[in-house]
Amino acid sequence: MAGPETGVLAARSRALAVLRIRGAALAVALLPAAVAVVLLVGGATGRLGAPDAAAGSGWGLARLLVSGVAVLTLALAALVGAVVAGARPALSPSVPVPEDAAPDLYRLVRELADRLGVPAPSALALTPDCDSWLEDRTHRTHGPPRAARRADRRATAPVLVIGSPFLWWMRVGELRALLAPVVAGTGPAADPDIAAARRFIRGLDAAVAVADRARGVWAPALRFVGLASRRMLHACRDHATLMERAVAAAASERAQDVDHRLRTVAQEQVGLAYAGWDRLLTRVALPAWRLGRWPAHLDSGVVSALTELSRRDRLADGFTARLGERPACDLLEEPGAIDGAASLLAARLFHGGPAAAGPGWSPVGWGEYPDEVVDRTWRLEAARLHRVLDDLPAAPPPGPG
Repeated sequence: MAGPETGVLAARSRALAVLRIRGAALAVALLPAAVAVVLLVGGATGRLGAPDAAAGSGWGLARLLVSGVAVLTLALAALVGAVVAGARPALSPSVPVPEDAAPDLYRLVRELADRLGVPAPSALALTPDCDSWLEDRTHRTHGPPRAARRADRRATAPVLVIGSPFLWWMRVGELRALLAPVVAGTGPAADPDIAAARRFIRGLDAAVAVADRARGVWAPALRFVGLASRRMLHACRDHATLMERAVAAAASERAQDVDHRLRTVAQEQVGLAYAGWDRLLTRVALPAWRLGRWPAHLDSGVVSALTELSRRDRLADGFTARLGERPACDLLEEPGAIDGAASLLAARLFHGGPAAAGPGWSPVGWGEYPDEVVDRTWRLEAARLHRVLDDLPAAPPPGPG
């Protein structure tokens, strides 16, 4: 593409195609009503049958049937519209980071947005995964009342969700280079046509979820809503996919000149973070989760795991020298508290644990891990082995030699 503006224009054209599908669906819903109006007006003026024609006559019967179909179609269309507009879109589980808990991180993101010439994200959140994205939370069920959102224009911008392992493993410059193309996506997100198309797609997706969960007397009507929403989603699928690709291309092009040297290094660190995070979860966190304990500082633990991995991986030669630079977690006021919240969310997402600590589900520090998890695991395995051995039949005595 020639530049970010070209990408935005391509994304807008696809967004308009999505909105045309929405308009076509509305036109189909209104068509019986329009025909009924024509028949009723024609009958009242005497152009389509006599004004006092009986209901059993041809034109009278046509007016009666078309009016009934129009009323039913409008009722179903109103139901579909109400469910699509009111269904709560799914949100990615995350740990909200208020501005007073990370003023330096907010400052970094806003300076990055100013440098890119795009609106700043409305808020920041962390996810216990190696990924970062923008998430629209402007639906009335996700945030403050509509009047408050109108008073604060920044509330219409998407939320920036950052992978928590990145904050602890990456340096400040690397994090800024990694987030540049993500933050640049707030520019296309502010376009009215793209925003409207995205809201329509999210509404259809949420309506399908509502229909799938429907039970009781409303189930048949909601199944029709699900069927109609799936049809429209299918019609919009290709346009929505190409729209998002154009948005991503435009954002990447806009961020091309921001910390270009560090972008390659940051992408290498992403791959290393994936490897270390996976090792930490499967080999360290999972045994603790099975015992009803959750490591309270997974993100700080990933630094140790990645440091060991970088020393053993020839592709990571020289990366340990960067550990002397300022880590991105220094941008947080209380890294330990946020690390604990992200670690608890990781346990809930990847293991299905409770959302809060309680009996049988308590945090464990790295200093307590050997005694509370490793030793206990060995004891449980030894006890299981003893039970198996005890259940084995006794060996017969050896016969006389």
